[in-house]
Amino acid sequence: MTTAQLYEELNYVNHSREKREYYAQLVLANPELVPKLIEILFMVNDKISPRAAWVLEFMCSENTAPLLPYLDEFTAQINKVHLDSAVRPVAKICEILATHYTAKEDNSVKTALTQIHKERIIETCFDYMINDEKVAAKAYGMTTLFMLGKDYDWVHPELKIILNRDFHVQSAAFRARARHILKKMKRQ
Repeated sequence: MTTAQLYEELNYVNHSREKREYYAQLVLANPELVPKLIEILFMVNDKISPRAAWVLEFMCSENTAPLLPYLDEFTAQINKVHLDSAVRPVAKICEILATHYTAKEDNSVKTALTQIHKERIIETCFDYMINDEKVAAKAYGMTTLFMLGKDYDWVHPELKIILNRDFHVQSAAFRARARHILKKMKRQ
């Protein structure tokens, strides 16, 4: 399947779990589609870009391995994604990567995620926290920052400042996640 054919297929993806799952399975069964899906995702001004993000998120929720060879490209461009409906799944993918990276058991993300990848993800997640993003991107971002921040002595103090500063002006969902993260940081 060419990039153009995949682009056309993504027209059929909608918010339904069934459609996102179907196309995620298609990509998992055909890993050669991953770079094409990423290419479409980073057509950041295109209405199909969020659909590629949804499919990539569902794929990563099931298996991150097909994304790992493309971490250089993925992390280099995530900061360019700006459509709300694409930002949320990209933030979720970052959280998935951070969860695997900080897991107790060995996995392929631990060896594939380099210092530069982590720094790009951290930078993007801080952008989610300080910019006018929806609460889901902020929630995924703060969790990612908490997990990856364990390797950097400056991340947790900066995150704590942002969470405390924004606590009273953000939504109840933001406050609930922030409270949880602040409590975890206090225990460390």
